[in-house]
Amino acid sequence: MLQKPKCFPRYLYDGGAEPSDDGTKAVCSPPHQPRRRQRDAITDEGLAHFRAAYPGETIAMMICFITSMACCTSEDYRARFADNLSKQLPRIPAVKKAADFWAFVEAGRLLGDLHCDFDSAEAFPVTIAEGDLRLANIPDPEKFYRVEKMKFGGKRPNLDKTVVHYNPRITMTGIPLEAYDYVVNGKPALEWVMERQCVKTDKASGIVNDANRYAIETVGDPAYPLLLFQRVITVSLETMKIVRGLPKLEID
Repeated sequence: MLQKPKCFPRYLYDGGAEPSDDGTKAVCSPPHQPRRRQRDAITDEGLAHFRAAYPGETIAMMICFITSMACCTSEDYRARFADNLSKQLPRIPAVKKAADFWAFVEAGRLLGDLHCDFDSAEAFPVTIAEGDLRLANIPDPEKFYRVEKMKFGGKRPNLDKTVVHYNPRITMTGIPLEAYDYVVNGKPALEWVMERQCVKTDKASGIVNDANRYAIETVGDPAYPLLLFQRVITVSLETMKIVRGLPKLEID
């Protein structure tokens, strides 16, 4: 369960509102519940802010949302406003040049597609220390791919993050260290995968979180945790390529 999360959605939904003529629309709700009304999370003031900064450019609310996504991932932005971001909600500035603005928009589109479709990303071609799995004889895939807890190679304090022991039968090597540069909420995305794709019992409730059950029962592929790790390598590398290609944040 998320505790006090901060969410910046594209749309907001008002409970029980009927459709109107003000640009909002009704959204289907479960039976016996009033319809919810969808409205833009980008305010008219926000839209006016960007339109005023780039007169003559055609800017819609979706474009404002997309450029905000890219700006928040900018290394220049995050470093420059680190103190503010630790205490306040992010504020999206208008860059000086329209060309730079549209570069942020394009980066935001690419990042949105990449992150929303992470499960469709190409699996990064790590090396399997035990040999090419495509050539392996795997009579029981559920047992073969079962993951309990992924671990880095080496020993603390000298962990080798180019190596991940997936389970006693599979060890991934050749993981590019730059993939760990993509950080989500203070931790590399790859380490989030390692932390969540496991078997873990909640001490308070006794509920067992078993990533293998999701892989088999929902995805229909017992190798899903392994493939997810490989896909997130690809997503991480592509994300950092896009982020590091952003223009310098010129706002003064």
